[in-house]
Amino acid sequence: MPRKKAVAALLRFATGAAVTLLIAGFFGAALIRLGPGYETDERTLDARYSDATTGAIGRENAKDSNVLTFYGRYLTQAVRGNFGISRTYEIPVSELIRSRAGVTLRLIGEGLGLGWILGLSLAGAATFFRWRLLTLSAEAFSALALSLPAAVFALLLFLARGPVFLVLAMAVFPRVFRYAHDLFEQARREPRIEAARARGVREWNIFRDYVVKPSWPPLLALAGVSFSIAFGALIPVEVVCDIPGIGQLAWKAALGRDLPVLVTLTLMVAAITVAVNGLAGWLGDPRDEREGLAQ
Repeated sequence: MPRKKAVAALLRFATGAAVTLLIAGFFGAALIRLGPGYETDERTLDARYSDATTGAIGRENAKDSNVLTFYGRYLTQAVRGNFGISRTYEIPVSELIRSRAGVTLRLIGEGLGLGWILGLSLAGAATFFRWRLLTLSAEAFSALALSLPAAVFALLLFLARGPVFLVLAMAVFPRVFRYAHDLFEQARREPRIEAARARGVREWNIFRDYVVKPSWPPLLALAGVSFSIAFGALIPVEVVCDIPGIGQLAWKAALGRDLPVLVTLTLMVAAITVAVNGLAGWLGDPRDEREGLAQ
């Protein structure tokens, strides 16, 4: 019975993920294609191109005039591993992403890691020690990080030759700190805390077993959201600091109305977010489905 429930849960997740990706890709294509200025192409203003060449460019852009036709053709090719040719760089999209993925993964990994460590550490310290000054300082630091624009912070770090992954960490940290602090405080007000104290359980054991452990499932659910936040901050970081990663590619593709690149990046970010959310839900799910998957 648990195995059947696990299979049913996996099917529901796979179906929901597929529908989410299809919708995300379509709306990404529609927003770019129907946006103002899509049909313009700076290459047609270049005097080095002949009339025949500019006419060919116009006909090439006109092929994507119907969003449904473009999206259907794109999905058919994507199933075979062909994500199209970049309109801006005139090379395969898969090659573009593959050449830039390493830089971006390193930045996001460092930023997410530091942001989560800092957020959880300050939230745990503020809840455990109950020092008013520590709590106020952590909240003030969180508010400062939340209000500082990523592009401005990236420029300051670039000029100071500092580690730019700090921008991503400061974008993730306030969300992790505030959410974790609220969860820890809510768990600390549970009646079982006083019952544990009455039995003589040490404060550290109470905090570990009755505050931190019950808070892990909802904290894991924040993982997918934090990835989206980090990727949003990644774009100004790579643009301002001229880092050849996925964020810079997304920016240049948006400027060039590069539909194949933008749709591929939209699907990629959506897929990673859905996968991380699904994994976080599975890891934090105490029900029988998890037991069935483990059998």
